[in-house]
Amino acid sequence: MPPRIHPPSKAIASILKKRRHVRSQRQYATAAAITPAASHEQMTKSPPPIARYPPTQPPSYKPPEFRKSQLLRQYASLLRSTPLMLLFQHNNLKANEWVGIRRELSAALQKVDAARVASVHPPEPLADAIKMQIIQTGIFAAALRVVEFYKPESQSPTLDPTNPSTPSSAAVPVFTQSGDQLTHTLSKAAHEAVADTRTAHALAPLLSGPLCLLTFPNVSPQHMKAALSILSPSPPRFPAPTRRANPGWHDAAIQSGLQKLLLLGARVEGKVFDIEGAKWVGSIDGGLDGLRAQLVAMLQGIGGGVTNTLESAGRSIYFTVEGRRTMLEDEQKEASRETAKQE
Repeated sequence: MPPRIHPPSKAIASILKKRRHVRSQRQYATAAAITPAASHEQMTKSPPPIARYPPTQPPSYKPPEFRKSQLLRQYASLLRSTPLMLLFQHNNLKANEWVGIRRELSAALQKVDAARVASVHPPEPLADAIKMQIIQTGIFAAALRVVEFYKPESQSPTLDPTNPSTPSSAAVPVFTQSGDQLTHTLSKAAHEAVADTRTAHALAPLLSGPLCLLTFPNVSPQHMKAALSILSPSPPRFPAPTRRANPGWHDAAIQSGLQKLLLLGARVEGKVFDIEGAKWVGSIDGGLDGLRAQLVAMLQGIGGGVTNTLESAGRSIYFTVEGRRTMLEDEQKEASRETAKQE
């Protein structure tokens, strides 16, 4: 039989209760929380506001997913970055005719590059960058109005909310989801700026019917002359290539295509030129170097004329004074001779 466990007596139970209430009080050293100082970048620049749209696709007034909107952007970029372009009207050219014309044009431009390198000019291969493309006339006219009449850089600058110098009381514009404050090509501001300028541009009368562009990355009269000799020959300034020098240009398909191409004008450095003006630019002897030489010669001629005019005035005064002095000397000599005779 297992032994019984007797409960503790009252005296032992009171001692145990006292021991349970005695607790050891411990103290721990606590470190005060120290906030680190703000960095220089945090003090001089505020975090940018949270954008409600992707940075690569801001909201636009025209739907960017449509092909017309992308063509508008492409034409506007082409107009801003191309200093020289020729405008042609095409009438139902076939595919083989386009291929042949582009082939002959590329060959003629390659010869110009080779001739420039042979004449100790710095190598500047422009032939590969000169493109001929068909455009949508209505969309190109809209892009031209945006480029010519919408100047967002001339407007008052907007306040930057991340700039510490911006006053806290200033009304900072917030770019909403609709993009009312944006200034890109497809923005609402660009659309409203050119809404009433449909016929205000000098190139507007030519923007009708099927059109194509010949774009040049630089203003090069030599390349322009070669292009006009292929696309719109007019002797004696732009003679057509002979059959012996270029037999491919005289193919029936190419000749049929060239008869359907009509030169309308040119846009050079933002200025509109008619057919005669475009041919004048292409007929500059020696290209831009020749034009600079003509300008230097003209300035030297003007300077020489001014110098001769000033020198002629000085010479006339000198000759007048010398003649008067000689006359006085002769009179004095005659007077002295008369007095000598009288004595």
